[in-house]
Amino acid sequence: MTFLLGLGFQLVLAEFVRRVAEAGHSDLRPVHGLAFQVLRGPGATSSELADRLGVTKQAAGQLVDDLERRGYVRRQSHPDGGRRRLVVLTERATDHLAVAGRVLHGLEAEIAAAIGAGDLANLRTELTRLVRHLAGDSLPPLRPLW
Repeated sequence: MTFLLGLGFQLVLAEFVRRVAEAGHSDLRPVHGLAFQVLRGPGATSSELADRLGVTKQAAGQLVDDLERRGYVRRQSHPDGGRRRLVVLTERATDHLAVAGRVLHGLEAEIAAAIGAGDLANLRTELTRLVRHLAGDSLPPLRPLW
């Protein structure tokens, strides 16, 4: 089971990354998309990003520095004041999220057509049950290990 879950994840992720690159975002890796999900809306501090991604504060800071240099995020004053800085997405990042969303929906539609929409729905249901069984009510962060 573990091998099949890992292999399925790897194959779907590789195809997703290939298609997002073809759509003009070849400079991003899956970890960037995870960071963008955390930063959507009002943004987050680097420490909050680290907690949500399950990485060190130093790793999150390096990720933010890199994304800022490339124009995907910007730092701004935190609404609560103090020395904290809020990391927010730029238009370039929201464009990437829109492209990634379209690619993901298209890929899932192709998978549904290949294996059957009902079978894909059942797979999603059973994977949800598995995750809930293993994690209970407290989902761990999705660690970007790939």
